Amino acid sequence: MGSSLSSPSSSTSSSYHSGGGGIQIQSSNSNPRSKMKSVSMISPLETTDEDDMEVDLDDNNTDFVNQRRIIVIESDNGTGNKIDYLSELPDECIAYIFQSLGSGDRKKCSLVCKRWFQIEGQSRHRLSLDAKSDLLAVIPSLFSRFDSVTKLALKCDRKTTSIGDDALILISFRCRNLTRLKLRACRELTDTGMIGFAKNCLNLKKLSCGSCTFGAKGMNAVLNHCAALEELSVKRLRGITDGAAAEPIGPGLAAGSLKTICLKELYNGQCFGPLIVGSKKLKTLKLFRCSGDWDNLLESIAERVSGLVEVHLERLQVSDRGLASISNSPNLEILHLVKTPECTNMALTSIAARCKLLRKLHIDGWRTNRIGDEGLIAIAKSCSNLQELVLIGVNPTCLSLGQLGSNCLNLERLALCGSESIGDAEISCIAAKFVALRKLCIKACPVSDSGMEALAGGCPKLVKVKIKKCKGVTCDGADWLRASRQALDINLDIAAVEQVDASTSDGGAQETAAEFTPLFGQNAAAGGADVASSSNGRSALPKARFGGHSFESHASAGKALWILDLELTVLRSDGDTDIPWNLEVKKMQKQSGNGVELSKQIGKGLPMKQQKKGRLELDTDLQYWPLPWIFLLEALLERH
Repeated sequence: MGSSLSSPSSSTSSSYHSGGGGIQIQSSNSNPRSKMKSVSMISPLETTDEDDMEVDLDDNNTDFVNQRRIIVIESDNGTGNKIDYLSELPDECIAYIFQSLGSGDRKKCSLVCKRWFQIEGQSRHRLSLDAKSDLLAVIPSLFSRFDSVTKLALKCDRKTTSIGDDALILISFRCRNLTRLKLRACRELTDTGMIGFAKNCLNLKKLSCGSCTFGAKGMNAVLNHCAALEELSVKRLRGITDGAAAEPIGPGLAAGSLKTICLKELYNGQCFGPLIVGSKKLKTLKLFRCSGDWDNLLESIAERVSGLVEVHLERLQVSDRGLASISNSPNLEILHLVKTPECTNMALTSIAARCKLLRKLHIDGWRTNRIGDEGLIAIAKSCSNLQELVLIGVNPTCLSLGQLGSNCLNLERLALCGSESIGDAEISCIAAKFVALRKLCIKACPVSDSGMEALAGGCPKLVKVKIKKCKGVTCDGADWLRASRQALDINLDIAAVEQVDASTSDGGAQETAAEFTPLFGQNAAAGGADVASSSNGRSALPKARFGGHSFESHASAGKALWILDLELTVLRSDGDTDIPWNLEVKKMQKQSGNGVELSKQIGKGLPMKQQKKGRLELDTDLQYWPLPWIFLLEALLERH
């Protein structure tokens, strides 16, 4: 370093006495004309607590807290030559310091000198790169610097040409010790690239790929060569052949080590059946929105894999037969059932009878009323280790809640969302029975201030309550509860939202287009609006309200113009459809006119009238709108 770090000093100073030689530390106030009065030395590798230091303060100044401390990394050895103490630190020590810094700070440190540049590159184990096609040219120099990378993320976007096979194979030559690889939207990768990569990176332990286009041959190459693979996550893999011609995936050598398999949004997810069935050490299985009937495959899995600890099933075609087969996993601790409308109390009773170690249970009943008191009572009687229960669109009563409170003495986290049966009486039951409860979330339930009063005298260990979209709960009720239990953290959202239901043509179950926010760290994938339609492809569209006004969901509403300022991410399926994802309305107002303007083009398939200055004007005659977008608009109005 060229010179000592300096700062304005004053005539008042203090010194630290620690003994030994090393880095100088001066303490002074802000007078720029003062000189150093007392300096001591701290060894570069010595860790010293301030409480153990002897501090000398001048009589004229006792406010040591407001003084500055100046760290001098160079000193004069008495011969006129300066000593740079940082240069004496070994590379390993500087690398250890770099590992405690964020990515931005590491980059800044790497620019200090050539030595730090080299140390930072050699000590970096995690790297995330923009996987555009022009990355190929810089791969040799890039991985000459970062030659110790073990975790690599290659991410592209749908508007840009991604890296191809040559780039991935070249990376695999440079990163033979790679243990984790994440691929996002690398659409130019084919089976050839994945085969070459798999042959070179034999130590791979985790593979995550999303929106890629390679197929079964590439995936099988990874499974056949990477015998240490422990985690596999696949999302929207479009290169796998669908139907009878689909090539099976797995099991391969990786089946002997795989512990986690996650499949999302696959039209042909059942191609992974041989891999799942052959993974004897599998602990976690997550299946999200994968088409096809899964009952037979789940039964085969249950016969071969008995060590499952965590299972997530979301929007799958699975019935009681498939779900009941999961009960063959006696070590099951975590179960998520999200919008599996064919599952009923019968399957939940089977789970309860054999999975007595269950700790976390999340059920989104999708308002089908097929899971209720009967299944929950079975859980209460058999699963005494239950710690977390999330019920969405399920209607429990005091009968099942009382059993849960009396038998599940470790239940600490409870969420009740969109439950028509949860009123003040049920809240009173919870207050009286749930003695271990620490966190309670109630959303869109007919609860009033009387329920809040009941909580004031119950649940002795309760530390946090979240109330959202419960019209009967007022600020006064929340304030009264807060005053009664001052240590209680209360989060109240009293925004009134009128539910918008779409009924099926046969008068069956109704469902809401609104999605509930994941609770307690729930790993639920974000979803767009739910779609229900009549047999002729059209839906009965009710009226949604916002701010006292209404949006008529049919052609006669053409004179009512709504301007929606949207901020959203778009999930693209590789076909011609864009799917709304994680959307949020920033502002909304009613004006006169004959169109709907959106601040961003939110997808294809919408009836455009004209586009001006980056704003898209859409026809409000909803008879020309694709059905999913009608429900999207209803969901927007409903949420806000």
